[in-house]
Amino acid sequence: MFKKVIGQDLGPTGSPAPSHDLPSAAPSAPSAASSYSVPAPPSSSVPASQARPAAGATRNVLSSDVEIKGTVKFANDLVVDGKIEGEISSDGNLTVGENARIKAEIKTNTVVIYGKVHGNISVTDRVELKSSAEVVGDIKAKTLSIEAGAIFVGKSTVGTPAQGAPASKPAAEQKQGELAGTKA
Repeated sequence: MFKKVIGQDLGPTGSPAPSHDLPSAAPSAPSAASSYSVPAPPSSSVPASQARPAAGATRNVLSSDVEIKGTVKFANDLVVDGKIEGEISSDGNLTVGENARIKAEIKTNTVVIYGKVHGNISVTDRVELKSSAEVVGDIKAKTLSIEAGAIFVGKSTVGTPAQGAPASKPAAEQKQGELAGTKA
């Protein structure tokens, strides 16, 4: 059904090639499963990587008219432009849209924030605060990126401490009246 319009070559007159060029094995009455499928564009015009997302790479979207109270768990990517109150957890990537209003504890792999988040954020990799972002809460991440104009109220813990590094005794821990390098 769609193949006639999408995948058909134009003839020398600019009109579509005759329909008898289509494979004769095509059923005359499409089944319910095939009536909703759209064939991929020809590989010559669109690379295969852009034709369809990989089977495991799905992107979930919660639009601006969606409100959720409770726990949100997802796989892969989630784009939120609505309101969430509660907890968000995933091994995937979260994008908080400009219209989003989040009051939640966030625990994911990465977070990119364009909207408003009130709550603590703990990620295994990266947090990006875009210029329109507003975050009130603590952030814990390997990498933190804050664009000019973003609002961040809270404390951040960025990076991972080196394992096995010898800790030197800070000067503040010396006894009062003791000078460094002298015996009391």
